[in-house]
Amino acid sequence: MAAENVVMIRDLSKIYQQGEINVTALNNISLDIRLGEFLALMGPSGSGKSTLLHIIAGIDRPTNGQCVVQGIDVTRLNESELADWRNQNVGFVFQTFNLIPVLTAFENVELPLLLTRLASRERRKRVLTALELVGLADRARHLPKQLSGGQEQRAAIARALVTDPSLVVADEPTGNLDSQSAQEVLTILQALSRSAGKTVIMVTHDPKAAAFGSRSIHLEKGELANGDTGLATPRLQQASTK
Repeated sequence: MAAENVVMIRDLSKIYQQGEINVTALNNISLDIRLGEFLALMGPSGSGKSTLLHIIAGIDRPTNGQCVVQGIDVTRLNESELADWRNQNVGFVFQTFNLIPVLTAFENVELPLLLTRLASRERRKRVLTALELVGLADRARHLPKQLSGGQEQRAAIARALVTDPSLVVADEPTGNLDSQSAQEVLTILQALSRSAGKTVIMVTHDPKAAAFGSRSIHLEKGELANGDTGLATPRLQQASTK
């Protein structure tokens, strides 16, 4: 069943050095994440959930252990290889939308494609497809200031999807949204997992947001809480073969 794991983490630790003090952000984590799973990483502030997300996404590196994503141990890649890998495989959605104010929704979504060799016509096709997927096709020429918070986050999701990544990572994606906008964004992320076959990993402290996922993992002080091994359960293995 290992081939169905998009992410396999084994004995992963992350220690930050603050002056002469070592701070353990993650302590010996082992975790499997299945193809097409929508995993919610939960825990209080300082529990290590964002650190774990950043290591999976190739933004940060662990102190010890393995993080294998689609058969590649990303901890062994050099900086150039890691940057190429991120651009090709990971879509990022964050709490702050990070849209460029002077660019339209279309132009913001197109940005990741400017790093590729795609022709202008193909870029346009991909951008419009991504905007349509998040329900913003009619807002393509609007600037961020002309969009609501929920629409800005949907534009950020479209930007994350435009390169067709296999893995979508979201760090508190509803933290700055009202309840209605949050539900719309979570519904989109859920659909990416259920209908589009994307693997979605979301950091959240909100149980209502986590409920949109197919599984939740709880972290406490850098460790998996409540005796959770983090490894896929027999129930999930059985479901993945259907």
